[in-house]
Amino acid sequence: MAISSINFIFGFQILLILTILPLFHSESIHELLTSKGLPAGLVPKDVKSFNLDENGLLQVNLFANLFAPCLTKFENRVFFESVIKGNLSYGKLNGLEGLSQEELFLWLPIKDIIVDDPSSGLILFDVGVVHKQFSLSLF
Repeated sequence: MAISSINFIFGFQILLILTILPLFHSESIHELLTSKGLPAGLVPKDVKSFNLDENGLLQVNLFANLFAPCLTKFENRVFFESVIKGNLSYGKLNGLEGLSQEELFLWLPIKDIIVDDPSSGLILFDVGVVHKQFSLSLF
């Protein structure tokens, strides 16, 4: 009886480890993005941590500078909040939160980032009312 209980517990521990192990990642956010068909330069280098859950929800935590926002410029200025969230699938970041793009002196939230065809060399930023295409070489 004791041996079968030990075998059950050992088997359960192995199953638990094999289930949880894929949730831990050793790759960087930039390696993850490129493995999903997106440019590595899509997020700043100053990434504190990130998490990709089993449903594809990606959360990126940036190092927040207390004195200045995180701004970058591809063709237009882009504002990064300290936490960025979105659903990651191959070539797409959908339902984004935490990114805004400046258009004609207005800051509009970026809803989706899409690379339909990597060979085209183009990436699409969907800000709802406007769709902007940029060259992948900017990233």
